[in-house]
Amino acid sequence: MNALETSQFVPEKLPPSLPGENVTMTLEEFLASDLEGYEYVKGELVPMPPTSMEHGEISTNVDWYLQSHVRANQLGRIYTSDTAFQVGERMLIPDVAFLSNAKMPDDLSKAFPIPPNLAVEVASPSDVLARVAEKALTYLQAGTQLVWVIEPVAQMVLVYRSETDIKVLTRNDTLTGEDVVEGFACKVAQLFE
Repeated sequence: MNALETSQFVPEKLPPSLPGENVTMTLEEFLASDLEGYEYVKGELVPMPPTSMEHGEISTNVDWYLQSHVRANQLGRIYTSDTAFQVGERMLIPDVAFLSNAKMPDDLSKAFPIPPNLAVEVASPSDVLARVAEKALTYLQAGTQLVWVIEPVAQMVLVYRSETDIKVLTRNDTLTGEDVVEGFACKVAQLFE
């Protein structure tokens, strides 16, 4: 193949910097883009690396227990990490989220322009506790009522209601949906099975 033949494979205009190379954009530009696998935080793209099998298993367990309860009681919808939510000036992708019927927008073809009622984050080995805590508080400040941070190594759940109302649940405790996902209850140990 000569240079002329290979030129058909070289785009005339190279794409802008790849995400992860300190790309900055507005929230509107992010929403209009086709970028997947990123959260939008303070004007920058934050790559969401692939998760471990353990992370996926825990997320699936949470999804299954919540989904079973929410559907049976027609409380709203459960969304997985394929779905982005606008959380203040950020677009975040919780591992699992609950959105009540009352908050359900009419247009489901776009990212949700509102935060979920419940956000669930499963901590990864690469997560820094301070960043996970900041993310939980960001959800709450934007209107999320309840955040569960699941920590696989210690097999515990941090339940955030506010900056000052944080509970630690261990394997022997029962995780509840409190007044957000009414009637939901599950042993913490079941999330890790």
